[in-house]
Amino acid sequence: MGETRRVVAVQLAVRLGDVEGNLAHIEDIVGQAAREHEPDMIFLPESATTPNVNHRAMARCVRAVDGAPLATYRRLARTYGCIVGAGALSIRGRDARGTYFVCEPDGAVHLHDKDQPTMWENATYAPGSDPGTMRLSGGDVIGCANGFEWARSRTAARLRGRVRLVAGGMCFPSFPRWRATKRYFWDREHATMLQLARETPGRMARVVGAPAVHPSHVGEVTMETPFAPGVGWPTIMVGETMITDADGAILQRLAYEDGEGYVCADVAWEDPRPRDPVPSTFWMTSLPISVHGVWYAENARGRAHYVVKHRLGRHPFQHDPGYGSDIPDDVPADGMPAPTT
Repeated sequence: MGETRRVVAVQLAVRLGDVEGNLAHIEDIVGQAAREHEPDMIFLPESATTPNVNHRAMARCVRAVDGAPLATYRRLARTYGCIVGAGALSIRGRDARGTYFVCEPDGAVHLHDKDQPTMWENATYAPGSDPGTMRLSGGDVIGCANGFEWARSRTAARLRGRVRLVAGGMCFPSFPRWRATKRYFWDREHATMLQLARETPGRMARVVGAPAVHPSHVGEVTMETPFAPGVGWPTIMVGETMITDADGAILQRLAYEDGEGYVCADVAWEDPRPRDPVPSTFWMTSLPISVHGVWYAENARGRAHYVVKHRLGRHPFQHDPGYGSDIPDDVPADGMPAPTT
């Protein structure tokens, strides 16, 4: 192997809705990983400040784009002398977004907003429009995939042949553990979703032509059932944190059973060389009919919910001191404004 970069992927277990407590936990686990492995880059999941699930608590998890989450990630990058990537729900101008931040040790920051919220996420934030490519201070370009962007062909198409690494994060809840539906949802569909999570990073790596770093949430969570918010949806965040090479071979992996932790690997740092074509379909692979059903129904419900509340000024983030402010997608080391309090 020629030139390499040492990367860490964190499999994170955080509490639903506890943004400030979870940021303190992130500081601790990133510090452990940095001291143990001395990496060039550490990546955490999307929405690292809370599991990104269907729950009324999500409305109060949106923070100013230059607020506490970004301040924490920048401080960690500076303290440990490595790139730190992590997600958070952020206010960008007059909308909320599902933002992934990549922070460099010199203070430079790169942002990517998820291009399409997933299912119930539509009720919390709006879609983004940037390509998800980030030119680092040294000139190298990496690509960002945020959540279900990892599974979409258009993500692969915009990163293919352009980046030396695909990174970002995943938040992947499974089906409910209801006893009445166990035979179908848990014994059958849950197994299908686990396999999808296992195959997704390697598939993206082969189509883009670069190594993939896929950090994910893990642990038990109870969200609210779509269209029946009074009914609990007890499930798990499936984990499957992974680092692959450009051929899609797994270099390091954490399954659900491994719980919270982190893995480290040295990946080749070279020009991208795609191995597989971009699929002609919307998704990189086939999904169960149950997922398609929830996808279409929740996309429509969530988007209508977001738009109506926004017009009425009833989103909590619309009353935040950071509402209306924004920063560019790429900010140089000396270009960050004072943080919003």
